[in-house]
Amino acid sequence: MIAETVCSAVSAAGLGIAAVTAYRKRFLSAARLAAYSLVPIGLVLTGVVGWAADTAFSLKAWVGFGVLGAAWLMFLGTRAVERRTGGTRKERKAAKAAQREAVAPAASAPSLGGSSRPAAARPAAKPQSAAPAEDFSDIEAILKKHGI
Repeated sequence: MIAETVCSAVSAAGLGIAAVTAYRKRFLSAARLAAYSLVPIGLVLTGVVGWAADTAFSLKAWVGFGVLGAAWLMFLGTRAVERRTGGTRKERKAAKAAQREAVAPAASAPSLGGSSRPAAARPAAKPQSAAPAEDFSDIEAILKKHGI
């Protein structure tokens, strides 16, 4: 009974706000507000509010929601474990059998043999210069300029 009264009050307030909005010549917003404010009355008239109130205060319904939640958590847990382990046993056996039956399993492996270029053709390593000392002096000069 209280839920129906609250829904009626919310609908009346929404229709009042829609009327004020329409008075301000914002008809599209007023129509949208009127539609939203008629939803609670529609729910009361269809009996959804009574059903929801009976469900909310029913111990049997809350136990049912708990069982559904536990089933959902178990489903998600098994999916996570299945993804982590790489599938079921049948899928792993099929993957191993397919790998053994490959025509040339080493054909796609990269070769580790010697390179075709001679050692002299490779570029020599760059010698280190005294440039880093100059970089630090520039930084020190900037810091001294700013009083740091």
